[in-house]
Amino acid sequence: MRFARCFFRYYGRVVVSAKPPSLLILIPYFGQWPFWMPLFLKSCEFNPDINWLLIGDCGEPLGLPGNVQYRYCGYAEYCDHVSALLGLEFYPQNPYKLCDLKPALGFIHQQETEGYDFWGFGDLDLVYGDLRSYFTEEKLRRYDFFSTHARRVSGHLCLLRNNERMRNLFWQIPMFHERIQDQQHHALDEGGFSRLFLKRKNFPEPLFKLVGLFNPLRRAAEFQEAFSTPNGKVAWVDGTRYFPDCWQWEMGRLTNDRMLGKTYPYFHFLGWKHLFGENSELTDPVRISALAAAQKWSIDCRGFHPA
Repeated sequence: MRFARCFFRYYGRVVVSAKPPSLLILIPYFGQWPFWMPLFLKSCEFNPDINWLLIGDCGEPLGLPGNVQYRYCGYAEYCDHVSALLGLEFYPQNPYKLCDLKPALGFIHQQETEGYDFWGFGDLDLVYGDLRSYFTEEKLRRYDFFSTHARRVSGHLCLLRNNERMRNLFWQIPMFHERIQDQQHHALDEGGFSRLFLKRKNFPEPLFKLVGLFNPLRRAAEFQEAFSTPNGKVAWVDGTRYFPDCWQWEMGRLTNDRMLGKTYPYFHFLGWKHLFGENSELTDPVRISALAAAQKWSIDCRGFHPA
């Protein structure tokens, strides 16, 4: 109860204008911030009319922009609160299990999302470009759910309309109670959640679209490949495995060396981060902070560099 009183106390109703639809991205994270955190935050700062809420025990990161909030919460306390709200036992030994919880974050943090038109879940291993140019007002008025992959939920960045239907949709994931309570990571955010929207996803494209017409959830969702997670399972724009070698971020504008002049909503460097090397001089905090201050940098398989 102490945790519930201090963490979920009322902070005042969020007042938002009718235009554009308001967004809050929720990211629970426990342990230690990644070395690239200043660059992540800088890319958030250049999306000033989108908000982020970071929840965890890492301590408030330096250089926190005005549109990003941090709330301290111990891991055990967070598990206690989740368990109480969901009416089950959620005590994973490995915090990575929190990925299974992503579809339920709107339900768990309903008080924090009050007043927002959309809530979302995401990861830290990405750099944002201009999100509003991708999630346009027209799109946000039309759809209730957004995935930046064509045939699965994008667990690293996904938006849901802030209504009762979307907040409670996770309960429909098959065997959710059993799978969320065990210690195994089931990828419910990208696996089980995807199956609610995408039936027969391995069908050829015409049949896949036809099946989708009979699914109300699919009709209310946009599943569109943004090609922002290269070096992974999805081929590049031209159908090859020839991905960009370098991406560049400059004051909110994100480009790469394969598609000159084209901008992207974000770059998810999942395929590269294991190559960065936590002990390398390239990860030095002073160096990374200087890059963030320069407001322009490049990213390749070795890490982050001056542009």
